[in-house]
Amino acid sequence: MGLPFLDSFSAAAGRGVWHADELGLADAQVIATGHAALDAELPGGGWPVGAMTELLLPAPEAHVWRLLLPALAQAVAARGGPVVLIGAPYEPCGASLAAQGLPVEALMWVRSEAPAARLWACEQALRCADVSAVVAWLPQARVGELRRLQLAAAQHEVLLFVCRPESVALSASPARLRIRADRSQADVSQIELNILKRRGPPLAAPVMLPARNERMAALLAAARLRRKLRLQQRGTVPAGAASATVVRIDAWKGGPDALDRLAVVA
Repeated sequence: MGLPFLDSFSAAAGRGVWHADELGLADAQVIATGHAALDAELPGGGWPVGAMTELLLPAPEAHVWRLLLPALAQAVAARGGPVVLIGAPYEPCGASLAAQGLPVEALMWVRSEAPAARLWACEQALRCADVSAVVAWLPQARVGELRRLQLAAAQHEVLLFVCRPESVALSASPARLRIRADRSQADVSQIELNILKRRGPPLAAPVMLPARNERMAALLAAARLRRKLRLQQRGTVPAGAASATVVRIDAWKGGPDALDRLAVVA
C-alpha cells in the first residue's frame, strides 16, 4: 500500500517530466515558422526564442529566406526592431522581401569576412534590446563560441539563427534546434528538411516544403507568361511553342534565389 503523499508527488512530477519518445513542449516563447508541416515537428510549434537554431546548408545562401522569412516578418512586427544579418553572402533583395512582408528598412547588414569580427558582431547584436532577430553565417565557429552565443540569446530572449555548412552535421553543437535543409533529390520543387536535433524522438521522415511559397510561384508564373507574350509579339516564338529565357546576371551578385528576385521586378 503506497503512501498517499508519495503517490501525489509521483503523479505531479510525472506531469513535468519529458519522455524522450515524445515531442517536447517549449520551455520558452516560440514564433511560428509559417510552415505548418514544420511547426508540427517542432517543440512548442515554432522557432525557439532565446535559443540558437542552427541551419546546415549546402551553400551559404541556400533556402535561408524561404525558411525564415515568415518568422522574421513576425518578429519585426512584434518587437519593432531590426533583423541583423551578419556575414550574409549576398546583399538581400529589398523588393522581394518587402513583397513577402519584411520591409527593407527593418534589415541591418553587417559585412565582415573575419570570423572573430562576425562572432563579436553577433554577440553585440544579441545584447541589443532593440534587435528583433539575428541571422549569422558562421561557418568556422567553434563549439565554445557557439555556446557563448547560445547563452547571450537566452539572456536577452532574441531569435537567433546560425547558418553553417552541411559538413559540420556530425560535430557537437549547443544549438537547441538543428536542421539540415537541401533540395529534394526526388523532386527539385521541394526542400527536404532533416531535423538533426530537437527535444523529441528522431524524425521518422524529412519534412518537405515547397521551394517557393504560393505568392512567389504566382509571381514567377506571371513573369514567364509576360516574357513569352513579349517574344510572341516580336514574332520570335510561334504561339504555343515552348520557350526558354536566358537571363543575364553578370551585374548581379546572386545565388539560387535569382528567380525570386527577378520575379518581383519583372
